[in-house]
Amino acid sequence: MKLLTGNDLPTGDVIWWTGEGWSRHVEDAADVGTGGEPIAQAEEGARRVIAAYVIDATLTDAGPRPAHIKDRVRALGPTVRLDLTLKPADPQAGSWVI
Repeated sequence: MKLLTGNDLPTGDVIWWTGEGWSRHVEDAADVGTGGEPIAQAEEGARRVIAAYVIDATLTDAGPRPAHIKDRVRALGPTVRLDLTLKPADPQAGSWVI
């Protein structure tokens, strides 16, 4: 199985080709087979996506699963828990509670 992924031009979000458009959810991704490169070129030309490329994936019960760890991380989102990040507007941000 082959998937087409890239980044949304206005937001930079990771997006996946669904067969009809783009989604931010890898579960919506469609198998592009050998036709991914022409789609990538057309979509980049239309300025809907940047840095589009085709990846290998396997189909699981939960949907497509990218084969390479880099693309699995892209599919799952940030590798840092957002609730643990530094929040400068938070008055407690500088205090470390153990």
